[in-house]
Amino acid sequence: QVQLVESGGGLVQAGGSLRLSCAASGSTRSYNGFGWYRQAPGRQREWVAAIGLSGITNYGDAVKGRFTISRDSTKNTVYLQMNSLKPEDTAVYLCNVGNYLSGTFYGSHHWGKGTPVTVSS
Repeated sequence: QVQLVESGGGLVQAGGSLRLSCAASGSTRSYNGFGWYRQAPGRQREWVAAIGLSGITNYGDAVKGRFTISRDSTKNTVYLQMNSLKPEDTAVYLCNVGNYLSGTFYGSHHWGKGTPVTVSS
């Protein structure tokens, strides 16, 4: 069983920054990567970023150049540094554990409850 707990969300003005964390526990060794997704009200869940075991990363076009995903394997924690935030980044941000292969993240059915991010204009 896998547990994922996100934290770090909040209210920030446009142009500001936030750092999200996802603490993972349980049977995560079956997977080699983590991903961040987001879901805004009335919209489909959107993939944001992913990181593989070696530290290789990939990003969705909407956040490329502004967000940075990283991981601390000793703490089994994944981070999402979000800079230059825009109102359209407002969403609940969710963590997923899965496999990162050839530039693509294949998520699992393990999700955290998410952490809300609100960016005011």
